[in-house]
Amino acid sequence: MFELDQIGNELSPYEDKLKDMGKLLGVEEAKEKIAELEEISADPEFWNDMAKSQKTMQTIKGLKDKVNGYENLVSKYEDIYTLIEMGQEEEDAEILEEVKQESEEFKENYEKLRIATLLDGEYDRNNAIVTLHAGEGGTEACDWVSMLYRMYTRWANKKGFSLETLDYLDGDEAGIKSVTLRISGPHAFGFLKSERGIHRLIRISPFDASGRRHTSFASVDVMPDVGDDIQLDIKETDLRFDTFRSSGPGGQSVNTTSSAVRVTHIPTGISAQCQNEKSQHHNKESALRILKARLYNLELQKREAERAAQYAGKDAIAFGSQIRTYTLQPYRLVKDHRTNSECGDVEAVLDGQIDQFQHDYLLYRHEQQR
Repeated sequence: MFELDQIGNELSPYEDKLKDMGKLLGVEEAKEKIAELEEISADPEFWNDMAKSQKTMQTIKGLKDKVNGYENLVSKYEDIYTLIEMGQEEEDAEILEEVKQESEEFKENYEKLRIATLLDGEYDRNNAIVTLHAGEGGTEACDWVSMLYRMYTRWANKKGFSLETLDYLDGDEAGIKSVTLRISGPHAFGFLKSERGIHRLIRISPFDASGRRHTSFASVDVMPDVGDDIQLDIKETDLRFDTFRSSGPGGQSVNTTSSAVRVTHIPTGISAQCQNEKSQHHNKESALRILKARLYNLELQKREAERAAQYAGKDAIAFGSQIRTYTLQPYRLVKDHRTNSECGDVEAVLDGQIDQFQHDYLLYRHEQQR
């Protein structure tokens, strides 16, 4: 059957692509590491150090997921060719439809795994701490932050990731001045690092009675949630703690006590705060976690000149430093200025469909590093 031959020809380049992917993923090395770690986990004293043993088991799971994902893809590829041979012998229309469906699923799965191979940064597997700040534009900018907050919330929900609001500051009239989130899920930081930078919105203002077009800016800061993965030498004497009343959402009981906590690292001046919980103790823990991520991020900036360059314009949340523009008027378009990736379905993007921009950014970074 001609159509089966055509599908076979379309899929034939994937044989070499799969071999290259296997090398890029380090499948054979991963199998050896799994065997090594499983031997360690079989030791009767393995569970004596619970934290270390849990981390080892997580590593084993991650390696197995990588190997299984690749081997399942290879198996699917081979099964499609078996179906093609059967279809050619029997000239069965049902087999043709099955081959079409299986080949489309294979291509989708291949693309997903290809993107996963690009998430190979040191902390790409970690959860992410995301902070949004309103820039130039006053109430407009605060409203823009609330739109971005919704966008990332929707994105996290679509991914099946969990989201926790750690800090929240309302705008003076509307919207949000700033908000800090922890987004937890596989490779959350790896995907969200593409969002770091200045985001620009162009639209007819809903707050302007004359219906003029306004430009608003917001900064998005993304850091890996390093948790206990790293050890930073932070002296207790270098920290200053301040408590204050919560000003964000949470009900009357949140706002009537000084439960919010701000912690400042005196030598660097870097600070973090949390006011989401009713408990001052829980807010202190979260604030310290954010501070630790920010201090670690500072160290990364010192070690990596490129990352420092990415943050060079962070203080000026205004025109000329944006990484992405969302245009609602006079036409509708979202454009990433680093990759030139575009999407005309602005509503879908603002509803959390930002995978295209994240994937294109990963490919862009991969090409830069070659």
